[in-house]
Parts: sequence; structure tokens; C-alpha cells
Amino acid sequence: MAIKEQEDVVLEVKKSKIKPPPMFKVILLNDDFTPMDFVIMVLKTFFSKSQEQATQIMLQVHKGGVGVCGIYPSDVAITKVKQVTTFARKHQHPLKCVMEET
Repeated sequence: MAIKEQEDVVLEVKKSKIKPPPMFKVILLNDDFTPMDFVIMVLKTFFSKSQEQATQIMLQVHKGGVGVCGIYPSDVAITKVKQVTTFARKHQHPLKCVMEET
């Protein structure tokens, strides 16, 4: 009778740590020409803000010079900035929308 010896094999499980994608703030910048109602419409249309939220952000832009519209992954933030900028230019407003990494 043949005896088969088994070697102890230990498998080491390596856990890979997946980092979440970098997030970006989409920000509106104040100017002296874009009407407040237009800024509120942009916030409601492109950022799904309620009337109250849009008004609060618009007032931050008006009084403080900047207002954060939302925080998104890079590709979403880029799209939002382009949409807002294109919409503002189409309506002949100089509203600036930018993004910065959080």
C-alpha cells in the first residue's frame, strides 16, 4: 500500500485596496451681469436643486463670490461645467462655472 504525503500549502489572500475616484467641486463664480433668477434656474436645471437650495447657493455666489453646486467624480464634474457654460453663453450671460479637486 502506497502512502501519499500531502504538503501543507498556505494560500495568502492579498486584499487590494481600491481607492475611490477623486471628487471635484463644481463652483459658480459671481459676476456683475448674470441675473439672480438665471443662476437659480441653472442650479435647478443642472444640479437638481430645490427652489430653496438654489436660492441659498445663489446668495452665496452673490455675497461671497463663489457657491458650490455639488461634488462629483471628474467626468460628471467636467460635463456639468460644460453644460452650464454652454447654456449661459447661449443665453448671453457671462456666468462662470469651474471645478476644483476636493
